[in-house]
Amino acid sequence: MSTAQTRLKRERKRSREIFERAEKVLVGGVNSPVRAFKSVGGEPGNELLDYVCSWGAIILGHGNPAIGEALAEQARRGTSFGVTTELELELASLITRAIPFIEKIRFVSSGTEATMSAVRLARGVTKRDFIVKFEGCYHGHADSFLSQAGSGLATLGIAECPGVPAALAALTLNVPYNDLNAVERVFSPYKDKIAAVIVEPIAANMGVVPPETGFLRGLQEICHRNGALLIVDEVITGFRLRNGSVQENFGIEADLTVLGKIIGGGVPVAAYGGRADLMEQVAPLGPVYQAGTLAGNPLAMRAGVAALKQLTKPGLYDEMTQVAQRLAVGLRTELKDAGISAQVNAIGSLATVFFTPEPVRNYVDAKHSNTKRYARFFREMLDRGIMLAPSQFEAAFVSAAHSSQDIDRTLAAAREALQAISSESAG
Repeated sequence: MSTAQTRLKRERKRSREIFERAEKVLVGGVNSPVRAFKSVGGEPGNELLDYVCSWGAIILGHGNPAIGEALAEQARRGTSFGVTTELELELASLITRAIPFIEKIRFVSSGTEATMSAVRLARGVTKRDFIVKFEGCYHGHADSFLSQAGSGLATLGIAECPGVPAALAALTLNVPYNDLNAVERVFSPYKDKIAAVIVEPIAANMGVVPPETGFLRGLQEICHRNGALLIVDEVITGFRLRNGSVQENFGIEADLTVLGKIIGGGVPVAAYGGRADLMEQVAPLGPVYQAGTLAGNPLAMRAGVAALKQLTKPGLYDEMTQVAQRLAVGLRTELKDAGISAQVNAIGSLATVFFTPEPVRNYVDAKHSNTKRYARFFREMLDRGIMLAPSQFEAAFVSAAHSSQDIDRTLAAAREALQAISSESAG
């Protein structure tokens, strides 16, 4: 064992002590299930190269000076006033300029609130009750989204969530991702009852699964043909692959778009927006009610403004994608050299390693991957100072702060980790 590995193991002792104390007052010792695994690291002195990046929210790296200064300045002025401030207009303008088909926008405090509100709006506008979602996609923890969902539910093996009324669950129709024929089939008996289809444009909560050619355009056509709305959940992908919406990459414009994570600069912010005629049905202009005490609070707005202004830097996304591509290509090489069958699904600055010889194009494929081997890979990488998501059903995120040297370090760790796994399998 190397000196660095010995130090990491020693320094985790305090992490374990903190976690044991947390378990006494926090449910499972955490405030979100995706953070739960059997031991933790990351206290001061335990340096980890982070590819979790607060589950995608930290695109500029930790401790970004501009965001920190903006937060400190606003905290001195006041954290929340309960009235509209100019900062809300400033962040809204940055978003709508970057995504022109979002004509009007409403800020909330979490991605769950945003997706829940978008679905309520779709139901209110169409006067229909059913929604279509995709197996393995995750749209937050609102009742309508908790069947056959990804992220923490996939990790914990929760197919159906207790506490969700059966009558409400029945209004959610699940179909396989990347399968337009399945969408057509589900619309056939319900075409006058489906209010909306909600989709991740790049699935990132079953691990990373890009859309196949024509899939998103096909969804848009099916929705419009049947009078349903298309809701694109960009909580992860918004401002992740470009300064704006990834929908531009695929030639679509959703009726409603949901944003989160990156638009808050690491502070709780989310939003939903879209066509003006739809958004004007939201209170106080329309009858579809939604509200939030801390929605649009100046602390969050200032952090978001500081983050999005930095994302306009020329070449930033190209550089980030190049770094991420080098990581993906390098991982494929290391896997091949170790004699391990696996897929590295990657697009932009998102990636997932699936330990399976077969391509992964939907949730069923992802579930057939060797999750125990992924867990072993995660542990081996953590022992070498590399922090990946503890579950295969999540993405690895490359940030603008990751350097070529960081990739060198990561691939060297992967080489050792995969050799350890390969040797154990051979034995």
